[in-house]
Amino acid sequence: MRATMFIPFTTRVMGWVSIPFAVAAAFALYPMASLGHSKGIYQSKADAQQRAGEIGCMSVHQNNGKWMPCADEQELHRQLRKQ
Repeated sequence: MRATMFIPFTTRVMGWVSIPFAVAAAFALYPMASLGHSKGIYQSKADAQQRAGEIGCMSVHQNNGKWMPCADEQELHRQLRKQ
């Protein structure tokens, strides 16, 4: 009878313990989109234009007072996926 009480407890604990591992695995297998943003936001328009040329975009755009390569974020993500 004591073993039957232990099994549900173990199952519950293992369920909670496995959640952080599942989240970590998800981030490892599918990098966050925000990582692209951290590499694609520049303080100056000139820096964004330089990066735009490197990845194949012809223009830049502003986002919250900062500069990003390409005409918009869709084009930026499309170009980054090509690399």
